[in-house]
Amino acid sequence: MKQNTILVAFGALFFIVSASVFTVSETERAIKFRLGEVIETDFQPGLHFKMPFINNVKKFDSRILTMDSKPERFLTSEKKNVIVDSFVKWKIADVKTFYTSVAGDIRQANIRLDQIIKDAFRSEFSKRDIKQLVSVDRNAIRTALIKDASPLAVKLGIEIVDVQVKRIDLPSEVSSSVYRRMEAERERVAREFRSQGKEAAERIRADADKQREIILANAFRDAEILRGEGDAVAADIYAKSYGEDIEFFTFYRSMNAYQQTFKSAGDMLVVEPDSDFFKYFKKQK
Repeated sequence: MKQNTILVAFGALFFIVSASVFTVSETERAIKFRLGEVIETDFQPGLHFKMPFINNVKKFDSRILTMDSKPERFLTSEKKNVIVDSFVKWKIADVKTFYTSVAGDIRQANIRLDQIIKDAFRSEFSKRDIKQLVSVDRNAIRTALIKDASPLAVKLGIEIVDVQVKRIDLPSEVSSSVYRRMEAERERVAREFRSQGKEAAERIRADADKQREIILANAFRDAEILRGEGDAVAADIYAKSYGEDIEFFTFYRSMNAYQQTFKSAGDMLVVEPDSDFFKYFKKQK
């Protein structure tokens, strides 16, 4: 009997001790209540104490959570619909506010946060047209969305870490007209580039023709100068040679004349046989 009493006493003591302590890990945020009233929320990771039956503790995940939104339609400044697929990264910033605003329910927090983000998307997209949404830096949209949504998220005890747009699609009824307009714009730009290219090509071609004419004219001038100088030197050489040996020079010139006149077997020249042209064909006495 005494042994049973000791066991019961040890069991009761163990229960009281276990009910008097709780642990908080590095990935948790905790709230301590006293008869349903929040009395403490700032707990560091480690071992903590509470009063059995008077205090109770609730724990929440303090890690970054992801809310993956369903694709939603938003109107642009052109009153065109776009389908946006996005996600939000968030975490609990104030555990007391988080508990009092959404009862600590992650699902309820996602519903409330989803509405806040959609309102921010609706506001930002209404300021931009489709072209801006497609071509603008996504980081600028992200910054604007976080700035717009954060003040409302704080009221839920939530900190928005990141908002990312995965895709921006056009409804099928809008896509064809937008693509046609974009195609026409690209064709206009292409025509402009081709026109500028042709203009530049004509300019280059005209300049090249001008330079060619200048080079040819300069070359012809230099060639004529060199030819004149060569003819002058040749004439001087001929003159000096003629003065040295008139008979040999005459003979040499006649031989050249014969060679040029009778290049082929059919060449014919009608002159008097006793003309000076055939002087060296005659038998010398």
